[in-house]
Amino acid sequence: MKKLLLLLLVVSAYSCKTSQSTANKDNSDPTKYINAISEKDLKKMLYTIASDEMEGRETGSPGQKKAGLYMIEQYKKSGVSFPKGAQDYYQHIPASYLNARRNENLADSENIWAFIEGSEKPDEILVISAHYDHVGIKNGEVYNGADDDGSGTVAVIEMAKAFAKAKKQGHGPKRSILFLHVTGEEHGLHGSRFYSENPLFPIANTIADINIDMIGRRDVEHSNTNNYVYVIGADRLSSDLHNAVVAQNEKYIKMDLDFKFNDPKDPNHFYERSDHYNFAKHGIPSVFFFNGVHADYHGKDDTAEKIEYDALTKRTKLAFSIAWDLANRENRPVVDKK
Repeated sequence: MKKLLLLLLVVSAYSCKTSQSTANKDNSDPTKYINAISEKDLKKMLYTIASDEMEGRETGSPGQKKAGLYMIEQYKKSGVSFPKGAQDYYQHIPASYLNARRNENLADSENIWAFIEGSEKPDEILVISAHYDHVGIKNGEVYNGADDDGSGTVAVIEMAKAFAKAKKQGHGPKRSILFLHVTGEEHGLHGSRFYSENPLFPIANTIADINIDMIGRRDVEHSNTNNYVYVIGADRLSSDLHNAVVAQNEKYIKMDLDFKFNDPKDPNHFYERSDHYNFAKHGIPSVFFFNGVHADYHGKDDTAEKIEYDALTKRTKLAFSIAWDLANRENRPVVDKK
């Protein structure tokens, strides 16, 4: 009898150890959840976000608000709620703020946010951002903005869905993640500026921003391949963030990382032209993923049928793998540069 009890204890201990080991392995390896990023779902969402029904998503317009309702519906379907401390999925921005710098007669608008609370360090916040506004209707034609920035918009929603799946299966992020869709980018980065000046969570607790703005096409510099992405800003404040981008890409995605526009002397100044910049200005390590400018940039032909969905999916997976690392690593990225 004693031998039988001893045997049962050994088997039980081994089983617990194996189970714990498997759980730890799953929590450190994002492969399962990277593969949950769905090209089919990205395409379905983008055809809606960039449809004529959304009227080009001009800041504060009925079309933009309709797009926002669709985005919120996707979060609800995935079981991703609005942030703790907020009353709903909206951060309201008054027209007076949007028109303060140069009056463009913009209406009241909203940032849209969703949230997954961290299991171990809930007060540390990783922000994943994209702007969901575009330039509206010109001369009776809808400027759909499928790449700019419908592509980033659906990427953020799809990443949230994958993190929600991980959490449901017991492998949620250790740090909290704020999925932030900002408005007014096309008029001067207004939505991200408003959040940085009126943060829901202390800026000091924000560990990094991953910003996604145009990841569904290719530029003339890469006419022979879409297996690339421009990486901008990762090393401007933090060598840790840059190293994370390189390491996660090499381990899981194996895409060509192009740092051409990361050069501080780049005449395009893309580093200062997207929403990550309003986080970087506050000393938050930030990285901007971008496919470069193409012939349809800010044109009426930036439509959903021109998106290269294999590239959109792969770039979304890259951003997700980096987010997974930042949300689960032991220490937040160090700020070691000015």
